[in-house]
Formats: sequence, structure tokens, C-alpha cells
Amino acid sequence: MPDSSRRAVLLRAATAMAAAAMAGTVRAQIATGGKPQVELTQLQVLRAEDGLILSYDVHFELPRDVEDALYKGVAVVFVARAEVFRERWYWSDKSRNVAERRWRLAYQPLTRRWRVSFDGLSQHYGSLTEALGVLQRSSRWRILDSSIAPDDRSHYVEFSFELDRDELPRPLQIGLSDQNEWTLSVQRRLSVPATR
Repeated sequence: MPDSSRRAVLLRAATAMAAAAMAGTVRAQIATGGKPQVELTQLQVLRAEDGLILSYDVHFELPRDVEDALYKGVAVVFVARAEVFRERWYWSDKSRNVAERRWRLAYQPLTRRWRVSFDGLSQHYGSLTEALGVLQRSSRWRILDSSIAPDDRSHYVEFSFELDRDELPRPLQIGLSDQNEWTLSVQRRLSVPATR
């Protein structure tokens, strides 16, 4: 076989292998949607004397674009939301209460510290991991003040945790609709346990 024919065969084989590798990468991105993975490792709701108590634990890694924006001084807001519904067979389910928690995460370049603001209070942390740990988990969060009567109809909670893109500066919001790196969110629905 002449050298030119061998080169042509090798070139075709190399091109086919590169195309297959690229197709596999594209398929993997399509399968995950290109979105960062957010894992809800714990979600629990309990009845208590003073109402309904929710505990959660969310795990995620910040995408590079979000982390770069933080290091450049852009603050981001994370929101945990829990809505309690009462099921009704004759109409749409009735919302009993909406509870929401908002954290503002910011980096301060002069002090090289991270600041987490919640309910008008701020706390400083030495690393991003420590700062994220504060907002990634919560225990004994009261989401409904009045307790549900033991014989009341069944209830459920719709929980969500997300990075609030609406709180970003306007110039940064332009073009974010097609950038999945900025979509950090998870939603779950769970039933309120019956009393024993």
C-alpha cells in the first residue's frame, strides 16, 4: 500500500475517532442538560407542638462562572422556600403558608473573607466552603406556626432551593437564560407525616 493511501486511511480513522469522542461529550452534556448537579441529601418534615418543622441538607459545587463572578465582587443570593398545602378532593389544593429564607453571599477582596447575610445579620468566614456550609443545611426550621390538627386533612410541603438569578446585577442577567451554569436549583415534594 503506498504511503499516501496509508496516510489517507490513518487520517480518516483519526477523524472518525475524534468525531466519536466529540459526540460522546455532547451526549453527556445533553443528558445532564449542562446544569450543575444539586443533590438534596436530606429533607424531612416533622409535626411539633408549635407547628411544622423542616430540616434539609443540600450539596452542590459552585460552577466556575459563578465562582469567578463572586471573586470579582458580584454578590449572589440563595433562596430556600417551603410551601405547605392542604389537599382538597373537590378543588385545587389550598396553600396554608409560605416560608422563605434568603442568604446573600459576597466576597470581600480587601479582607479576603466571605460574608453571608441573613435576616439583616452578617457573618464572616475564611473560606468559600465554610460560607456555603451555612446556607446548604438547616435544621428545625419552623415553616408553619400553627400546628395541624391530628384529624385534619392530609398536608404536603413543596420545597425548593435555588440561586436567585433575579437578584444579580442587570448587566449580568442579560443572556443568562441560555447559560445553564447559573441554574442551581432543586425541588421536592413530601407529605406531612400523620400523627400517631
